[in-house]
Formats: sequence, structure tokens, C-alpha cells
Amino acid sequence: MGLQSTSSANWFDYASRYWSAGPTVQWNLFQAGRIRANIRVQNARQEQALDAYQKAVLVALEDTENALVAYAKEQVRRQSLLRSVEANRQALDLANQLYRSGLADFLRVLDSERSLYAAEDALVLSDRTVSANLIALYKALGGGWEPAKPTKKSISGNQELSLSQR
Repeated sequence: MGLQSTSSANWFDYASRYWSAGPTVQWNLFQAGRIRANIRVQNARQEQALDAYQKAVLVALEDTENALVAYAKEQVRRQSLLRSVEANRQALDLANQLYRSGLADFLRVLDSERSLYAAEDALVLSDRTVSANLIALYKALGGGWEPAKPTKKSISGNQELSLSQR
């Protein structure tokens, strides 16, 4: 629908009105090369996005595998250190018994204590590493931390704020 006139004097006359009905077809006949090039560009972008996705998945799997291996190896090391601490405790007990009975000097007791403390220090470091590896594994598997939400607890009539975690 619209208005059409050859002069401005009869622009708004009834005879200058027109209308038409029917389907409209548009075809960009002279842009075929540009359309084909745009299709190739979009296909290349799609392949690039797929490659980026596959890379992200492979990196995530690698991180998870590395975290699992590190956690398992440190667990084995921790068990070995635990046995070492127990053996050093027994050695210290034996050195103390030998010293009390006069069969060994005090230097042997001090040496046993030093070995026990070194083994205990290594065990503590291993515990820290196990915790760090567990956190890395949790992170690699997509875990996250939720912030603590304060809740009110009533203890004998007093209001007290405490933090609760899920």
C-alpha cells in the first residue's frame, strides 16, 4: 500500500493510492562469489570452535590424570613414610633401653631422635602434599568452593554468629 503521483499537487488524491498483493522473491544474483566465500568462512569458524573445544577437553583430561597420578604417588610415599616413622620410634625405644642398661652411649639415643624427627617432618610435608594434590584433583574434576553463609545460633539466650559450610 502506498501513494504514488507524478506531481505534488495531486499527491493526496484518491487516484494516487495503490496497493498490491503477492509473494516477494529476492535473489542476490551477482553476489554468488561473496556468498560462497562467507559459507567457507563460517565453516572454518565452526571447525576452529570444534578444535578449541577438543583442546579444552584434552587439557581437562590431562589435568585430571596428572592430579590422579600425583595423588596416588603421594599416598604411596606417605604410607612408606608412616612405616619409617614407626620404625624410627621403635629404634628410639631400643636405643633408650640400651642406654638405660648401659650397653650404648647417649649419642645413639640422640641419633635415633634426630632420625625420628626427620621422618616425622617428612611425613608432615607428605600430608601437606597429599592435601594439595587432593585439592588439585578436586579442581581438575570441576569442583568449586561455595562461600560460607553466616547463620544465627541461639546458645543459652545469647545470639551468636557462626559460619556454616555445606
